[in-house]
Amino acid sequence: MVSFVPSEDQKMIQDMAKDFALNELRPKARDCDEKDTIPNEVVQAGWELGMVNAVIPEKYGGTGMERSAVSGALMCEELAWGDLSMALALLSPSLFAYPVLEFGTEEQKQKYLPRFCQPKFYPATSALVEPYFDFDLSNLRTKAEKKGKGYVLNGEKCLVPLGLSSELYLVWASLDAKPGYENVAGFIVEKGAGGLKVIEREKNMGIKALETAEIKLENLELPLESRLGGDGGCDFGRVASLSRVALTAMATGVARASYEYAKEYAKERVAFGEP
Repeated sequence: MVSFVPSEDQKMIQDMAKDFALNELRPKARDCDEKDTIPNEVVQAGWELGMVNAVIPEKYGGTGMERSAVSGALMCEELAWGDLSMALALLSPSLFAYPVLEFGTEEQKQKYLPRFCQPKFYPATSALVEPYFDFDLSNLRTKAEKKGKGYVLNGEKCLVPLGLSSELYLVWASLDAKPGYENVAGFIVEKGAGGLKVIEREKNMGIKALETAEIKLENLELPLESRLGGDGGCDFGRVASLSRVALTAMATGVARASYEYAKEYAKERVAFGEP
């Protein structure tokens, strides 16, 4: 019989995330939302808990814990229960680090993973969403054309978390006009690369404390080794599926928080002189 009771390790991770959300995120959430910013000390405190580097193997500088979808979902839910903007900021580096961990070449792992194991928060992100009403994960308008000894990328991305401050971007693009996850590839782009233009911080209706940005790729030239996984590429369908699990867990955390806030308000509300 399947048990849905968290294991001892999973419960430890869940409790750690909930304590951090309760004591660090919730007390600051409203102020952060009103000021459109997240204090550096909050991000650094979350980083020091090892939320990203815990699953990175020891040979790259991480803790080497076993990666678990259940543990990750429990952590995402609790952080989002605290505040979604800050949860997304804390976990944004994983959008780069985890695909490299799972699909990167050995050279890519050695070059990039140690950066996520240093004491100071390391900003990195993924550029996937595009500013079109018919945005389709399996048929991205951002294109990567193979030319000579490299690739040339052209396209637009939006809602890139930590888009202005990130040192590394994992940019997703279609390799040809045929739709399908098998034709989507990830490309590692470093801050300041020629052809990478970070336009401006976006003004969002929600998650206002989170820095998101629009970026443009204009004839961005990259070497062959910048492709995630090398010539073999990566399983973008798996990347998308894992992202959906994390987003669903966060949505559950937000729903829990909304219910709890509404329940407490209902107990205190007075209408027409009656509670």
